[in-house]
Amino acid sequence: MEKTSLISSDNRFLKSQRLLTPKAFKTVFDAPERKLHQTHLMAFVRDNEAEHARLGMAITKRKVPTAVMRNTLKRHIRESFRKKNSLLKNKDIVFIVKKPIDSLSKKEINLEINNILKKIKI
Repeated sequence: MEKTSLISSDNRFLKSQRLLTPKAFKTVFDAPERKLHQTHLMAFVRDNEAEHARLGMAITKRKVPTAVMRNTLKRHIRESFRKKNSLLKNKDIVFIVKKPIDSLSKKEINLEINNILKKIKI
């Protein structure tokens, strides 16, 4: 049986690229190295011991009331992360929503996500 690698060569979003435990989220929230802001989104960023970037999302019902919109937002964040993962090195990134995103188009949401990911690479 083949051993699966920690980083996908075909740009899939693997379980090893996710923050899974409350302890992992708490580590990033308690001592972020950077906080990156956009109008509606914010990301907490911290170096990790893994050899690849990991993603977490804390998207609340209060800021994004419908499940459809929450899932759409998560899908956009995961897709942008998946495309730029190789450039992000060993970072833990947690996205949160600062303001309700009801009025934003998909293009505006993607622009905010991509702006945050660009700042992380710099």
